[in-house]
Amino acid sequence: MQQLQFAAGTTSESSDHSRLQDDFYNAINADWLKTAKIPADRPATGGFQDLVENIEKTLMADFVAMQKQSPSSPLIGEFLKYYALAADFEQRDAQAAAPLQPYLRRIAKYDNLADWQADLKDWLLDGLPVPFDLDVDADMKNTKINALFASAPSLFLPDKTYYAADNPSGPQLLQVFQQMMQQLLEMAGYSTADTQLILEQAIAFDKSLAPHVKSAEESADYSKMYNPQTFTEFTAHSSNIDFSRLIPELIGAQPEKIIVTQPKFFTAFDEIVTTENFSLLKSWLIVNTVRSMSGYLSNDFREIGGIYGRALSGSKEAMKPQKSAYYLAAGQFDQVVGDYYGRKYFGEAAKADVHKMVVKMIGVYKKRLENNDWLSASTRQKAIVKLDNLGIQVGYPDTIKPLFKQFTVNTGASLLSNAMRFAHITIADRFSKWNQPVERTEWEMSANTVNAYYHPFRNIIVFPAAILQAPFYSLTQPSSANYGGIGAVIAHEISHAFDNNGALFDEFGNLHNWWTDADSAHFKELAQAMIGEFNGIPFAGSQVNGKLTVSENIADAGGLSCALEAAKGETDVNLTTFFTNWATIWRTKAQPEYQQLLLSIDVHAPAKLRANVQVQNFADFYRTFNVQPGDGMYLAPEKRVSIW
Repeated sequence: MQQLQFAAGTTSESSDHSRLQDDFYNAINADWLKTAKIPADRPATGGFQDLVENIEKTLMADFVAMQKQSPSSPLIGEFLKYYALAADFEQRDAQAAAPLQPYLRRIAKYDNLADWQADLKDWLLDGLPVPFDLDVDADMKNTKINALFASAPSLFLPDKTYYAADNPSGPQLLQVFQQMMQQLLEMAGYSTADTQLILEQAIAFDKSLAPHVKSAEESADYSKMYNPQTFTEFTAHSSNIDFSRLIPELIGAQPEKIIVTQPKFFTAFDEIVTTENFSLLKSWLIVNTVRSMSGYLSNDFREIGGIYGRALSGSKEAMKPQKSAYYLAAGQFDQVVGDYYGRKYFGEAAKADVHKMVVKMIGVYKKRLENNDWLSASTRQKAIVKLDNLGIQVGYPDTIKPLFKQFTVNTGASLLSNAMRFAHITIADRFSKWNQPVERTEWEMSANTVNAYYHPFRNIIVFPAAILQAPFYSLTQPSSANYGGIGAVIAHEISHAFDNNGALFDEFGNLHNWWTDADSAHFKELAQAMIGEFNGIPFAGSQVNGKLTVSENIADAGGLSCALEAAKGETDVNLTTFFTNWATIWRTKAQPEYQQLLLSIDVHAPAKLRANVQVQNFADFYRTFNVQPGDGMYLAPEKRVSIW
């Protein structure tokens, strides 16, 4: 399920010095924008990315040193074995496509849909591609228990809108995708003629999916996610895939209901997955299998398999082999690596200190709710109840998921073989949780991740250790800088509990309307005003989609407002410092291709606009920097948006 996060947006605007009153972001970040360079293997650089790169260098150096010592724990020991396999490019190059072949032979044996169906349970548990998605997560109306969800698969292009006739980027990207896959398939042993046919059929199948799946904008609306169907209703969607047999095989029983997040897709499913279309589906399986496994094979496979991703992001070159090995291994053992990072570089003292800060910010937020002048008393009280029940997770989990104890590395097998075995363990574990109590305190982001999130189904806010450092937070920074950084981040995540999506869920994370009709209508008007404030702003040769980004923009506005009030409550308050650090944390340079991609699919507005547009809503900003009518940063009072 999607989470509401605090990820960075992008910008690559001019680094010329600007007046603070005309372009606050550019003025604050002018010197940095002049000198910052985007690494060749990255699509962007900036405040978030700088922290990512520092952590990457630190941990890579630590793990190289640890390879020469006895592991500090069995889990670290298994991680180091896997890391060594990933980093052994001599062996990976020698094996070439050999580790991939068993999976391609498996596909080759399928002559028809019935053949594939007979293997479908194991195929799905192995994490291999399927033209639908089944998952287990908290039931949105009873979040104490895990339910089964059904959704649509991902497309070759980043979003269904790229397949639209009026989108010029679609054909260009599809051509890059085809050229990349042509190379990969031929390296995997297919003839040129077979490769051309496979690609033609796979793309035809992918295009047949596109009209029926949700766009990024449609997916951003959580109110449309909950579409429960009975087992009989759901299994009737296909006369060719025996869901009535497959689902009980996966979860061990016949569920009373399945929550369908994309009902339109399953209504059309029987027209897409047919016996007549099996050759197209088979080619789609081949393309997705080869593409997904290329990163575990030789260095040539890895570099060629990244061509399309680099075209999307604008990155100029592939990661160096050893760095790619680190990310692959750290991704597989994310909580193990996160636990090591959190305990060594963050620690219990900082964890306790930041926890106090989060509690303090919740207190500030509570006072704001108590003094809210547009909510009715009943809705306001229920909002406070939700806030009082908000879970807090800081730094790193107290314990690592038991799942990781099952990840034992076979050093005599290939990297891909180990990865596929781990995928099977992980997927089987996920399906085993169906109809079981939800683990509400389970972390879904590792401690070495520079981000934060709010989980609407669990009503928790999570702040991994990696983001809890300068410029976001430091004991040596003035309090106003901390509030303009981590304070705004904390309050941003709190605000997600009350954005246009989070507000649909109650204190237990259940999809449940706790608003009066009048309050709900007024809130929708305010949300529409936020959509209007951002919608259509020119950026990177395109425009911002206010509807796609509204949840994050509401959270930014609430977060900055709450943090501003907290900063003003300190004896050493300095609003110049507060607003300056807010603009500083958003400093970013990004490749044009990456900006275009994010404008199409990212729920976050571009970083420059997050910095500039939000401050225009606050009278304190105008007073602090003497912003007057006629200045570029001036926004008429009647156009300013204030929600929380």
